[in-house]
Amino acid sequence: MYERDWHKSNHSDGGGGNCVEVRESAVRTDVRDTQNRRDGHLSFSASEWRAFLADVRADRL
Repeated sequence: MYERDWHKSNHSDGGGGNCVEVRESAVRTDVRDTQNRRDGHLSFSASEWRAFLADVRADRL
C-alpha cells in the first residue's frame, strides 16, 4: 500500500462542514469524509477516478 498525505479537496465547501479529503497515487485515489475519518474511506482505481472527474467537470452528476 502507498502512503500519501490526505488533503482537503479543492471542491469542498468553504467552511460549511461538507468536506472530503483525498489521497492519490498513480494507481488509485481514496476519498473520506473530513468530519468522519474513522468511518473509513472509498477507493477508486485511477481510471474510475478520471471518469468521475470528467463527469463532474461536464456537469453530468
